Amino acid sequence: MSDVVEKTLTALPSLLSLDTQPGSARLSSNSKLGNLIRGITELTSKHEEEKLIQRELSSIKEQVSSPNTTMRQMKELMVRTIYCEMLGYEASFSYIHAIKLAQQGNVLEKRVGYLAVSLFLNESHELLLLLVNTVLKDLQSTNLIEVCMALTVVSQMFPKDMIPAILPLVEEKLNHPKEIIRRKAVLALYKFYLIAPNQVQHIHNKFRKALCDKDPGVMSASLHIYLQLIQENPEGYKDLTASFVAILKQVVGGKLPMDFNYHSVPSPWVQMQLLRILSLLGKNDQSTSEIMYEVLDESLRRAEMNHNITYAILYECVRCIYTIHPASDLLEKAAKCIGNFVLSRKINLKYLGLKALTYVVQQDPKLALQHQMTIIECLDHPDFIIKRETLELLFRITNAQNVTVIVEKMLEFLRISKDDYTTIDLVGKVAELAEKYAPDNEWFIETMNTVFSIGGDMMQPDIPNGFLKLLSEGFDNVEEDRKLRLFAVNSYVSLLQGESSKLPQRFLQVICWVLGEYSHLREDLDPAVVLKLLAKLLDMKSSSSETKSWVLMAMTKLCLGGAASSAAQEVSEACSSSLDTILRQRAHELQYLSQNSELQARVLPRSDRLEPVEVDSSLSFLDGFVSEALAAGAAPYKPPHQRQEELSRSKALSLEPYGLSLPISMSSCSITDRQSPTLLSMSSGLSGDSTDVSHKGGSTTLKLDGVKRVWGKEGYLAQKELVEEPAQVEVPSPLRSSSQQGDGDGSQTPTPTPTPECEQEKQQLASSLFVGLSSQSSVCLLGKSESTPQRFRRKAKGSGTSLTASEQTSQPFASPSSAVDSLLCNNLLDSNIASELVVSSSEQTSQLSEGPSTADGACDTEVELTDSDVKGSVPAVSRDDCAAAADSAPREDPDKPEDTSLASHLPAELSGFSHSEIIPVCTDRSLDLSACHVQKENSLVLAVFVTNSSDCAIQQILVRVESEELEVSCLCASPVEEVRSHSVAVCQYSLTVKRPSVHFELAGLVSYQLPVGTPQSVQFSYKLPLTSFIRPLTVTTEEYGTMWLAFSHDTKQNLTLVSDDQEPLAATLNALKKKLQVQVVEVIGMEGIVACCLLQDQPCLMHCRVHAGMLAVWLRSPVPDLPDCLLYHCQRALQEH
Repeated sequence: MSDVVEKTLTALPSLLSLDTQPGSARLSSNSKLGNLIRGITELTSKHEEEKLIQRELSSIKEQVSSPNTTMRQMKELMVRTIYCEMLGYEASFSYIHAIKLAQQGNVLEKRVGYLAVSLFLNESHELLLLLVNTVLKDLQSTNLIEVCMALTVVSQMFPKDMIPAILPLVEEKLNHPKEIIRRKAVLALYKFYLIAPNQVQHIHNKFRKALCDKDPGVMSASLHIYLQLIQENPEGYKDLTASFVAILKQVVGGKLPMDFNYHSVPSPWVQMQLLRILSLLGKNDQSTSEIMYEVLDESLRRAEMNHNITYAILYECVRCIYTIHPASDLLEKAAKCIGNFVLSRKINLKYLGLKALTYVVQQDPKLALQHQMTIIECLDHPDFIIKRETLELLFRITNAQNVTVIVEKMLEFLRISKDDYTTIDLVGKVAELAEKYAPDNEWFIETMNTVFSIGGDMMQPDIPNGFLKLLSEGFDNVEEDRKLRLFAVNSYVSLLQGESSKLPQRFLQVICWVLGEYSHLREDLDPAVVLKLLAKLLDMKSSSSETKSWVLMAMTKLCLGGAASSAAQEVSEACSSSLDTILRQRAHELQYLSQNSELQARVLPRSDRLEPVEVDSSLSFLDGFVSEALAAGAAPYKPPHQRQEELSRSKALSLEPYGLSLPISMSSCSITDRQSPTLLSMSSGLSGDSTDVSHKGGSTTLKLDGVKRVWGKEGYLAQKELVEEPAQVEVPSPLRSSSQQGDGDGSQTPTPTPTPECEQEKQQLASSLFVGLSSQSSVCLLGKSESTPQRFRRKAKGSGTSLTASEQTSQPFASPSSAVDSLLCNNLLDSNIASELVVSSSEQTSQLSEGPSTADGACDTEVELTDSDVKGSVPAVSRDDCAAAADSAPREDPDKPEDTSLASHLPAELSGFSHSEIIPVCTDRSLDLSACHVQKENSLVLAVFVTNSSDCAIQQILVRVESEELEVSCLCASPVEEVRSHSVAVCQYSLTVKRPSVHFELAGLVSYQLPVGTPQSVQFSYKLPLTSFIRPLTVTTEEYGTMWLAFSHDTKQNLTLVSDDQEPLAATLNALKKKLQVQVVEVIGMEGIVACCLLQDQPCLMHCRVHAGMLAVWLRSPVPDLPDCLLYHCQRALQEH
């Protein structure tokens, strides 16, 4: 231990620059930090350490408060404070001094100051505002070290509201001659994208330039941004596939500098990042996947070294190969790699093989059959993690034929598991399998009883809630409902007659509810007996107040007079004096309802099938009460954002960036509330002595960014999925066969010689576990369509236009890539490399490629419609075989006239309005679907054209459309009964915005009947932008000012001005007016005000001001998210102009 302390003391001076004398390599004997560290290591108890640290902190606090302390001394004090904070002791008094040290010190002192600030404060700390001006100054410094330190702090922690103030400076650093500055600038922009993606939408083109940087560090930093962007929208970056492939070829080929190698493996982390990106781009896309096949084969071939990092690359290769469009030769090599992983004697490599097999078994279930005996052996493996991952694999291959064996194995593991996370995760999986594949009622109830007993109070609340909901809603078979409930009652009565004190609280609550609802189904069971069993639960000391409330509710349902009423009266009198208010309320309810059987029958009706209760979410039944209260002088209700706004008016601290300050006349400074930019513009124009004064605008609503979201429209949102990554140890190469691998080290597990009896048992277990996998049609994998009927299928609740989960379209919506500047990336990755990656852009329009329809008639084609021309960028790589060219596909002429044959079928009431291009959305062998949206003055109508392309009539056509963000109403009086051969039918749907979004997605299903054959269905999807719902809002300047003061949701951003022949502000506003259909209310000098309306009657106001060669835009609306969504389209409109 003493050697470790001495080495630490030796390294600290050079790391923290405590000694400035050349040659000083050790802490001096009188160094206070050295004495502190030595003193702590010599202590024998935690109490002594606390006393020593408190004395040290008191001494530091006295010294930092002294006016005679120099910057050099302050630096040394900050280092000691950092050490105390790292030990877990608060030193909040030093936070402000750390900021001062970063502001006032020299380079070495700034370094310690920035380090202390990054360790002391978090992104939401209020003191960070004092650091903004320092960061701005250091970003503009000519000292390379100061710029690096500022960018490091920005990428680690920076207030979200202050991003617009420093964003232009960070953008400039992308062109800095030093590669370290460019790399740190890219990482800072990545941080901005994570916390405020809308603020960096306009600089996506510069991300592409960073991808082509000649320095490998800058290029690898940009991969983080692209991985995030492609995860959200893979269709928008398909054109970069060839670029990523070319980069991966050069990395695998070892053309990067040796500094990027790790254990002789060229840039392994860059390889893994690129493989993840390629897997996202190639998913469900054959043409894109074919570009990757060669480089994936090369990556598999070169990753043959016996080292952990190569196994990580192989794992990513396998995932990528099974994610993209399949290639037979690659699948064979990947399967061989997985087999070598699984058959390895090393624990960690075996775990990696199970992890990969769990992932790929969803695409290739038969692969598990090749390793079934190895999987059986893993079930009895002494390593806990191996067992758990094996059960995860079995969960993925469960079907109706092997569910009993797999659930039994899971329950055996749960009984010996001591890990809480594993218990919570596995009980949820067992409950899911039991509901989906239960062979009979008895097995289902007994399995759920075991789940409740083992899971206890740790399980997620949705498990017992889902079980009770399944019992109450029933199924399509009335007799099955009665049998299931009766068996549950018999089971729970037997449990209460035994040792009920050992049952978990949630299990007792389930028992109480079931007995209260369905104990009457057992005719030979006296209610008094059930009441007696429930009363025993009230006397148990382990019963919680919540469980006792469930008991009282169950007794309230059971007391029907006679002896039952007398027993209920005794219980209610005993609980009516409880300190728990809920328990006391339940006791009074029991007492009152047990004496009034007529009221009890109305309040608690006994019915096997309860009809759904309609809830008035608007609380309209309180309108009379509210009117009377307002007439009596009560204060009107204020929304939460308005209350927050009023509370924040007293705050003197302004969070608005300096660059967005508005010019205001001194005559208007007496107005202390939020000011209308219209009034400011008018006063500044009327007064000749106007002065710039910072404006206290901005949103005053509660900021919940970064806060965990646990409640939604459906109730509590349970977070179940946690990711565990396996540890890495030295393991043999998976590309070699298991017989070629040498004897391992201590991490190997001995392979016992199986006896004939043991081998026979394993064979029997394998036949039970893997039954149903030999035929693809009989296996039901999670996430795939199910062919085996589910036993407990909930009863359908009415018929409407909504789609079931299986009818939803699952393909991603295509979106055309945004316009990019022409970039020439010379000397990609290394100046010595002859190959180069050239990224060029050419104006293109989005082209629809009709994909092949699926087996059930579903079409993969999805279309994004925009109201403007779209430019795409297609990268091309030239000069050598390591650079692949990505030639652009032929595009349709944007001026090409629309399909007049389909346009002629538009109904007469829609033909006079402008509409989007009629575009095919899906096709199959019998019919073609096309769609467009018609922009009426006060509404938007979706027109779906159903074209019969067959030679016979199609009957019983039903078109259903739905969307999460839109309210869809069918305008057709009656469904289409028949479409004759080569005829067209048109369905109309009115679209209304429920909540704003940048783009709206519509999912549809068309079902029809041919004269001969079974009913057919075709799925389709349609995507349209927010701008389709935007209409001009005609208001006067005075009305604009009044509305501005009333709106609370806002956002701000600097946009690029349009360079045209006319004045820049007028040209920019005209471009926005043309692209977005907004109304320019008035232009005063260098300012303009714009108004628009989102259908129906959802206004949004925009204030524009020319400042420092940019357009400072401020949007405000009463609708949340509308300003952010409209700002995105403003950026797109100005980029495309």
